[in-house]
Amino acid sequence: MNNAEHARLADETPDHPSDWKIIGPYLSERAWGTVREDYSAGGNAWAYFPHDQARSRAYRWSEDGLAGICDRDQYLCFALAFWNHQDAFLKERLFGLSGPEGNHGEDVKEYWWYTDGTPTASWLAWRYHYPQAAFPYQRLRDEAACRGRHDPEFELGDTGIFDEGRYWQIIAEYAKASPFDLCVRIEVHNAGPDAATLEVLPTLWFRNRWSWGENEQRPVIVAGPVADASLQVMADDPHGGRWILTAGASPDGTLPEPLFCENETNTARLFGSTNSPLYPKDGINDHIVAGAATVNPEQRGSKMAFRYRLQIGAGESVELRLRLSRDSAEGSVDLGTGFTGTMAARRREADEFYETLRPEDASAEEAAVMREAFAGMVWSQQFYHFDVARWLAGDPSQPPPPATRHSGRNAGWQHLDAHDVIAMPDKWEYPWFAAWDLAFHCVVLAHIDPAASKHQLLLLGRAWYMHPNGQLPAYEWAFGDVNPPVQAWAALAVFRIDGSQDFNFLGRMFHKLLLNFTWWVNRKDASGDNVFEGGFLGLDNIEPFDRSATLSDGALLEQSDGTAWMAKYCLNMLEMALRLANHDASYEDIALKFFEHFAAIAEAMGRLWDEQDGFFYDRLRHPDGTIKTIRSRSMVGLLPIFAAVELPAALWQRLPNFRKRARWFIDHHPELTAFLHFYKTGRFPEVICLVDETRLQRVLARMLDETEFLSPYGLRSLSRFHHEHPLILQMDGSELRLDYEPGESQTTLFGGNSNWRGPIWFPLNFLAIESLRHLHQSLGERFRVELPTGSGRMAHLGEVADEIERRLLSIFLRDANGERPVFGARKPFLGDPNWSDRILFYEYFHGETGAGLGASHQCGWTSLIAANIVGRKARS
Repeated sequence: MNNAEHARLADETPDHPSDWKIIGPYLSERAWGTVREDYSAGGNAWAYFPHDQARSRAYRWSEDGLAGICDRDQYLCFALAFWNHQDAFLKERLFGLSGPEGNHGEDVKEYWWYTDGTPTASWLAWRYHYPQAAFPYQRLRDEAACRGRHDPEFELGDTGIFDEGRYWQIIAEYAKASPFDLCVRIEVHNAGPDAATLEVLPTLWFRNRWSWGENEQRPVIVAGPVADASLQVMADDPHGGRWILTAGASPDGTLPEPLFCENETNTARLFGSTNSPLYPKDGINDHIVAGAATVNPEQRGSKMAFRYRLQIGAGESVELRLRLSRDSAEGSVDLGTGFTGTMAARRREADEFYETLRPEDASAEEAAVMREAFAGMVWSQQFYHFDVARWLAGDPSQPPPPATRHSGRNAGWQHLDAHDVIAMPDKWEYPWFAAWDLAFHCVVLAHIDPAASKHQLLLLGRAWYMHPNGQLPAYEWAFGDVNPPVQAWAALAVFRIDGSQDFNFLGRMFHKLLLNFTWWVNRKDASGDNVFEGGFLGLDNIEPFDRSATLSDGALLEQSDGTAWMAKYCLNMLEMALRLANHDASYEDIALKFFEHFAAIAEAMGRLWDEQDGFFYDRLRHPDGTIKTIRSRSMVGLLPIFAAVELPAALWQRLPNFRKRARWFIDHHPELTAFLHFYKTGRFPEVICLVDETRLQRVLARMLDETEFLSPYGLRSLSRFHHEHPLILQMDGSELRLDYEPGESQTTLFGGNSNWRGPIWFPLNFLAIESLRHLHQSLGERFRVELPTGSGRMAHLGEVADEIERRLLSIFLRDANGERPVFGARKPFLGDPNWSDRILFYEYFHGETGAGLGASHQCGWTSLIAANIVGRKARS
């Protein structure tokens, strides 16, 4: 099984990454419009730092770029820029609409793909399609402004700008000759019918660490030697040492022109200042586009680019070669045979690495989907930097922030000081970590990079992330929001994927999660009756009202999902404790605590069951004691069946004290243990579940009904029942309505990008599949349900899981018409293999058509499809 890439990963631990990871695809695709860069009084991040300022304004916390790479501390950055001789400024970063601009919230308006990548970034590949005509920035804004929430989004392909193939296909490939020696290959293909001109600008720069009053010494990039077929620049940094970037000649033998400026704000352009830097951040842009004298004639600065001016015929391609290496890297800077050999070797090793993961029954198309999903997961790990206390106080050399900041966003999280490489939900739309997203990311990563997966799970429990009260940070817009507690589930999944031997990791996670579990019990069980709240819990607008809002009459929302999540949390902690107790008897007592606590939550869960409908619902408990059931058929009501955990008998057999006490508890608390559903004959269970067989049958009848939850492409987040039967509530003098909305939501409740009223989301589908398989392990073939409901076809739960998985995978595979449902009816993806052969892993999917919606590069939890495919190999 082991190959060269496995060998590179062999010596790393969760605390010490491999040297091969010193540099990687850690550069974000958007740093503007983020909370970190927002120093406004009102907290309007989008307006404070818009896209139009990004080329001219130095970032405070992190950088962005196209096909970008950087070191793990982001001292030195490298990315690509382009100019088609039509745009008003260089294409240095991806464009999209801010939250207020888009008719469905923030929305990137570009087409690019992460086509390949290994965990150590020994091999990376990226592809981008850049129009040859002027990029329609303003038209995209204007069209979105004319559209409402009931209208589809106006995309770049809808402008006709790619018609007749008038665009550049740009491929960037990176291959490491050693940890500190990176070969860079750029291929530019003219897909259009006419010859055209393109300027390609490989760009090297230092993150600005010297403008904020921290007494950082300014690093510098200077011109180096010129040879017959290459030239060099040297990048010197007191912290990062010296790196050398070597640029080869273009195919006609012309050497590129080196251009230098500073990574500093153009205060004259943005603020009318008279003492702006002579060679500011946008100096290279202004020089190329307008001929301005804004590049340093002394050929030095903190930012530089090699300018290649290419004239390429119709249908023709050009290859450029560069090499980024440490001054101490072994060997000469070879852009010829050695370069070609490194590229070929790393590509071959990537093939070998992913072939070890491919199930024997996987088609070539399925294997390609798996590999591209993993590649997206590799590329979506980015450097994340945010010192909240420093952000709130402001920098010594900058104007003081408004006083309102000290009681505003994240004011209670001043301990948080992030400086790490973390897997992001999406490098453009969500360029920040989110707690529950990250748990799913780590389960995917564990299949290719267990150490990185463990590191990131452990990270959120470290003292500089976890709140002193035990809460995990949710996401940067509001660290104090509450995400579902899935970290224990993820830790166990990673532990098993990695061979079930790393008890050190499991113990470290257990200790951190004890604090977090206690926070949940103390903060989210207001009545102390084991029925939990939690607010939106990641499901945004899944109810008719904002579940995180305080209701005017003081009513308390008792949540089916909050209670089910805590039941699952208990079971996961129980399994962790049992596994650890088999190696250290001191965990036996705490294992019993979670066994008993689960029993109490299981009893409480029964209060949220509706016998009439055969479903679990949220309830409003009013101060006068009256209770109102919120009869929304949503994932909220399916989650209780996800609280099913497999506990092999081997975990119990060697723990006599635990078994004795558990038996005593069962015998003496029948009022609680009646709700403990033990599946498997014998004295102790091998699966514990919240739901007994009768209720399981009734919930599954709804879940597998194609007129309710079961879509041709997976499980919908809201039952289709609400299409004909909307839920209407009278609350606080207003009429509130919940309709089935299979695509983008028509309501602004909980923000522009809230879409949990019908679409298909991968994380909960993944949990459903896993839980069904756990249940099948114990219930066996005797327990059968109709699949689909009403069809007369009976299936056991393993077959149900397989069918949901098959439907999810079909989103990405070609159908009978040769089209991929993920692309819907979008131009230019239909019928053109230059577009449709590459996969996009969207944020969520239309409940009827399977078309991708939301963030187009959600290679975070949507890459769970790769884990589904790999899982087939483990099961076989």
